Amino acid sequence: MKVKIEIEEGLTEDEVIIRCRRLSDTIVSLQNYISKQGNARRCLSLRNAETEFFIPMEDIYFFETEGRQMRAHTADRIFFCGYRLYELEELLPGSFMRISKSSIANLDLVYSVTRNLTASSVMEFAGSSKKAMVSRAYFKAVTERLKDRKLGV
Repeated sequence: MKVKIEIEEGLTEDEVIIRCRRLSDTIVSLQNYISKQGNARRCLSLRNAETEFFIPMEDIYFFETEGRQMRAHTADRIFFCGYRLYELEELLPGSFMRISKSSIANLDLVYSVTRNLTASSVMEFAGSSKKAMVSRAYFKAVTERLKDRKLGV
């Protein structure tokens, strides 16, 4: 596979074109990854009581459902979110990953994961006392993605 970058200063917006002989799983994965990265600087509309906030996605540590409500956690606050988990999975950039049946975490902000063989493991975040639970079903995939991200793979 060849990779080529052409710089055109006259463009008003960055554009990525993928030329391929056929549409393979690898090409689809590349397309999804690039599309999600393009969303990385966007903000989400979240609320707290009667106030609506526009929070950059990279400032969100994790999302969790509690009952019928979706909560978004930042370093020092909790907001309510109008999205469902499956909607967030489509919307969020590649740095976010499902960590349990009811949570999605921003892997760029993870400081540590303490493994528990008999129950959910505990994920801690840099610059915050926040913690999220990683279920056993997602533990292996989460730790592999964390290793890949930290190594720059």
